[in-house]
Amino acid sequence: MMPKYLQIYQQLVDRIQDGTLPAETKLPSETELMQEFGASRGTVRKAIDALQDKGFVRKHQGKGVFVLSQDAIAFQFNGIVSFSEANRQMTGHDVTTDVISCDLIEATEELAHLFHVAPGTSLTQVKRVRTIDGERVIFDINLFVTSLVPGLTKEIAGSSIYSYIEQTLGRQISYAKRKIEAQPATAEDQQYLDLEGTSHVIVITNDTYYYEGQHFERTQSRHRLDKFQFTDIARR
Repeated sequence: MMPKYLQIYQQLVDRIQDGTLPAETKLPSETELMQEFGASRGTVRKAIDALQDKGFVRKHQGKGVFVLSQDAIAFQFNGIVSFSEANRQMTGHDVTTDVISCDLIEATEELAHLFHVAPGTSLTQVKRVRTIDGERVIFDINLFVTSLVPGLTKEIAGSSIYSYIEQTLGRQISYAKRKIEAQPATAEDQQYLDLEGTSHVIVITNDTYYYEGQHFERTQSRHRLDKFQFTDIARR
């Protein structure tokens, strides 16, 4: 059975997504939620913490907890999560992936140095466009060391490459180094994204490693900057 705090969390999410609790609305107080759901204060607080962690609400000291706009789709950075895994949390949004290409290329001197392989080593380059609610808002460029991720196809790239790595290849993904920056939109960004007049994109660069320490992937996710918020959890 689902824990009580998750039941409360899901009911509040449903209210946010169906408009019962619109953006900028103040959530009922902890006492009101305790009475409504027949739950302890600790359970209610855990549900509210989960809402904040997922980007649905924000606490304002001394004022209460307020609903955030869901026009911006939240991606968390406190873990390694594939787009397909994030997609499962985007209830209420129409999300599709278009695989532009899945090709073998040779590692340049720069890429060989990055992956610690010999120049000319085979790399698999995948380019994908993510469309959310009819707007093309993410352009992903993935590079994989082919020998470390063999057998990639456009069909696999259209679903979940990480699931293929973990479930089919049986490899354990361990950690990623991540960089976030704003960059001027490139010609490819202009071709593949609905930029709506914006001149820059948010670029998330991930260098991802297997448990054994092998650097198997570099990915650039190029996001339309007005459509996304990035959330993390900071603790003392």
